[in-house]
Amino acid sequence: MPYLVKLVVSALLIVLASEVAKRSTLLGALLASIPLVSVLAMVWLYLETRDAERIAAFAQDVFWLVLPSLALFLALPWLLRAGVHFFAALGLGLVLTALAYAGTLALLRRFDVP
Repeated sequence: MPYLVKLVVSALLIVLASEVAKRSTLLGALLASIPLVSVLAMVWLYLETRDAERIAAFAQDVFWLVLPSLALFLALPWLLRAGVHFFAALGLGLVLTALAYAGTLALLRRFDVP
């Protein structure tokens, strides 16, 4: 699959979600909550490899890593409503999310999950 096609399709979906969110935060959130990046990655990966086992492993790994990503969506609204400036709140939320990823990866390794 040509790199430019992947880039354009992926970018258009991100722009679509942000434009819809300007009109309706709920519809924008719905579009953003659909795992578009994961779905696109699986489509691109399948079209390039035709390897169903690789797709299955990828989907399973994404499942485990979605859980720590939720930290951002808990921290960001709380920080913003507490009066923290947007970029500071986003930065803190991302740091918290990175810590959640690190903790999740450590647990997965400990229990030999993926």
